[in-house]
Amino acid sequence: MDAKNLPFINITKKPLRTTALCLISALLAAALFGGSIIVLSLRSGLESLQQRLGADVIVVPDEAAGEIEGILLQGTPGYFYMDRSVAERVGETPGIEKKSSQYFLVSAKADCCTVKVQIIGFDDESDFTVKPWLSSAHKEKLGLYEIITGSGLTAKVGSKINLYGKSCKIVGKLEESGTGLDTAVYATNETVKELIKGSEEQGISVLAKQDPNDVVSSVYIKVKDDTDISDVVSRINQDIDGVRAVRTSTMITGTADKLSVMTSVISAMIAVVWLLAVMILLAAFSVSANERRREFAVLRLIGFSRKKLSRLLLSESLLVGALGGLCGVILSAALVLPFGKLIEQRSGLPMLIPDVPCILLLSLAALLSVLITGPLSAAASVYKLSRIDTAKILREVN
Repeated sequence: MDAKNLPFINITKKPLRTTALCLISALLAAALFGGSIIVLSLRSGLESLQQRLGADVIVVPDEAAGEIEGILLQGTPGYFYMDRSVAERVGETPGIEKKSSQYFLVSAKADCCTVKVQIIGFDDESDFTVKPWLSSAHKEKLGLYEIITGSGLTAKVGSKINLYGKSCKIVGKLEESGTGLDTAVYATNETVKELIKGSEEQGISVLAKQDPNDVVSSVYIKVKDDTDISDVVSRINQDIDGVRAVRTSTMITGTADKLSVMTSVISAMIAVVWLLAVMILLAAFSVSANERRREFAVLRLIGFSRKKLSRLLLSESLLVGALGGLCGVILSAALVLPFGKLIEQRSGLPMLIPDVPCILLLSLAALLSVLITGPLSAAASVYKLSRIDTAKILREVN
């Protein structure tokens, strides 16, 4: 009998015991890998949101203060407008370094539009929040009826979509951000104004009797370095009626707090699963050791040294751990990776799945953790079996 094949022979001879140990290892690997992917994805999503917002303060109509977070974080379609003169008054607030207005519009489900999406119009001359991201997808200036889509839309670059009776050409596509902005469409304010007019022609009124040139949806503000952002927010809210200034860090702080709670819960679950796995593995290896006392006594009689006997049991635990760990990682990846958007929607948090190299590193770390946990759990049994009294055990059997 080849001693090298003995670990494999032993685990195949006891399919029920091997399956049970593999399931425990798989559970541990799945918890470690899946939990790490979710936590890392949520943190990456938060960082991406901070970078994408690009402004210190967002000013919206007072009644729309609760909508802006849904549009940016969850991708909830919405639109609202305020008089342009109000936006101009906002710009007169002391301490403002830059300001830029945007239009929000939602395409309808009717025949007038190919898809229902959030449309964001930006001022090409003053914008400082959208253009830095658009340059990576389309370096040239956007023309009339030219749009750039988020990564969450399936339409391809070069194709056209119909929005309120206007044929709009997709000239670029942004990289994934893990936020609600991934399902948005970006265009210049001139294009959005034409789409608003198109909605009226289609009998879908998004404005009352106002002219698109007389309204804006929001104003993005960059505050001077030597100015307290809270002071600017307070001034706008106190001095200008009908608007609400929202500090972007407030939205992010709320998101970060929810992320912190979720991270703590996931970490606690991983710790509990790991502790349970260790306890079950310790018990399993201990029971297995008692059942195999005669087997190991015979091996000692035919020339197995204590060191070789210990190596045999550790090899078995490594094989079981590797098989279970691999299955756990694959199962966890199949459950978590395809449903990132669903998790994002359910949690209300931005989620950005890591790239392939990072996923591979996390899977390797989960496998290594299982491969270490298994032999450590078997260590006590290894120590006990390596010191068996061969003659005594054989006399007990006889």
